[in-house]
Amino acid sequence: MATSDKPFQGVSLAELPKSWNFTAKLPPDPAFPTPAASHKTARDEITPRLVRGALFTWVRPAPQQDPELLAVSPAALRDLGIREDEAKTEEFRQFVAGNKLYGWDETKLEGGYPWAQCYGGFQFGQWAGQLGDGRAISLFEATNPATNVRYELQLKGAGLTPYSRFADGKAVLRSSLREFVVSEALNALRIPTTRALSLTLLPHSKVLRETVEPGAIVLRFAQSWLRLGTFDLLRARGDRDLIRQLATYIAEDVFGGWEKLPGRLETPEEPNKSPPPKRGVPASEVEGPSNAAENRFQRLYREVVRRNAVTVAHWQAYGFMNGVLNTDNTSVYGLSMDYGPFAFMDNFDPSYTPNHDDHLLRYNYKNQPTIIWWNLVRLGEALGELIGIGAQVDDETFITKGIEKEQEKDLVERAENLISQAGEEFKSVFLNEYKRLMKARLGLRKFKEGDFEELFSEVLDTMEGLELDFNHFFRRLSSIRLADIADAKGRKEKAAIFFHKEGPPIVGEDAGKDMIATWLEKWRARVLEDWGQESSEALSEDEDAERIRAMKQVNPNFIPRGWVLDEVIRRVEKEGERQVLDRLMHMALHPFEDSWDGATIDGVEYKGDREEEQRWVGDVPKFERALQCSCSS
Repeated sequence: MATSDKPFQGVSLAELPKSWNFTAKLPPDPAFPTPAASHKTARDEITPRLVRGALFTWVRPAPQQDPELLAVSPAALRDLGIREDEAKTEEFRQFVAGNKLYGWDETKLEGGYPWAQCYGGFQFGQWAGQLGDGRAISLFEATNPATNVRYELQLKGAGLTPYSRFADGKAVLRSSLREFVVSEALNALRIPTTRALSLTLLPHSKVLRETVEPGAIVLRFAQSWLRLGTFDLLRARGDRDLIRQLATYIAEDVFGGWEKLPGRLETPEEPNKSPPPKRGVPASEVEGPSNAAENRFQRLYREVVRRNAVTVAHWQAYGFMNGVLNTDNTSVYGLSMDYGPFAFMDNFDPSYTPNHDDHLLRYNYKNQPTIIWWNLVRLGEALGELIGIGAQVDDETFITKGIEKEQEKDLVERAENLISQAGEEFKSVFLNEYKRLMKARLGLRKFKEGDFEELFSEVLDTMEGLELDFNHFFRRLSSIRLADIADAKGRKEKAAIFFHKEGPPIVGEDAGKDMIATWLEKWRARVLEDWGQESSEALSEDEDAERIRAMKQVNPNFIPRGWVLDEVIRRVEKEGERQVLDRLMHMALHPFEDSWDGATIDGVEYKGDREEEQRWVGDVPKFERALQCSCSS
């Protein structure tokens, strides 16, 4: 059969392959055991309440009047496998507002139906009980016909669900715009994240938060929307059967099978004498003999641990903060998710948190790896019985009755040991990924012992001491030619490019330049060594140009900072502008460009606003640095 060389252009929404595996394989809310039962119930009668013995409730989006499609991500269209011109259709506009359902036969009351997830969580370290999708409703799973990657599509701000608690199920334009932009921006930075397809304004929806604000809906998607908090709720309720069922579903349906999980680690039989796992070994290469101390559920746990270690390493390397890392905001799949008071770092400050409600600084920048591990320990506790029982995990007596009294001590010791062992793996994976990212940001090809202290830590200390902008520092470093800093005079002159335009740092201009110049000397020597130039004084022009290009491909010129987002929100909401959001998204989707206006990107010449671009990538206004916002959205 002949094949076409023509690249895949996408399909229509109607043609997009759809599935409902989540709802087919997991138990629904017993109050609405079928989609028909939910559909025949008045929409406003499906109200907040406790839901037990279930992982979701069938519930449809609330109808929306005159929705205005504000923006669509072309990258999201491409990754979902939807053709670009589909976004211009009326069918698309109604779909992303929740007014059109796919898969449901209204006349026969059968087919695929939307749902909201049930989960709980620890919020700011305290158990919060049942939470759930209070304003998010999943529509279906879509599989890209070209890549075979499956995503779960979900509307956020689509109306009341049984998990809305005391809220209204709505979302405001302010927070919706922020989530739409940052989801796609993080993906463009190659940081694991949930995604966003579209942003829709609801002109007839007025939402009360601190003030009355316009409502909006984001259509977002992810390989999975399951959270660590899903297991927290089941553990709190003692629902051991559902913990096993959910864990099995994740391994088999979300991760693609038990065989895709990390290989066994070699461990001794005595639970308290287990050595730490091999550091820095890829999951596919971690093999060892079968041992009762590690069964397939421990390997599932390790997969979730590894994924989250990689993601938090990206956050630290790029100065990103989620702001609310509760267990219900931590992804089983290892994705950045649930964007409330997030921020990118301006002036480097390890204690900065973008959440003005976080008075104890629990979720500040430097705490993020520790907090993610704290959350993962809660997951380990929820899976503790399954991982602690070892080889007896499939014993019929254990499955039906649980553990005997005399088994408890050994099981708890083994589970604690395995969780601690996973903690060592978390640290190893985190550090290896962080080193990989930071060496690339500094223009190095190989990590060398000593880089962490002499380059990474020292440059962060310098940024903090001189109040330098975190991401600007790396981008401006990317443009420096090594020949220009070959001597002390050149290094001191170049040091000035890292200062804010309003003036020198508090220590004084000369002292500040000396601090930066001292580090630049070490950096230059290390780059020369890394490129095999230990005995020479410079790289060739071509080699240095290659290094500069490589650095610019990992050090963004544009990131969606808080002050930029606030400006765009004001211009869209208060001043009725629309194209400014498209310009912002274009920069966010192509963050590594030197400039955008007049540049040909993906074969298309782009027309932007050069003055606006230069402002957005320039110095952050002094009184708009380190902005904070609330969790309300």
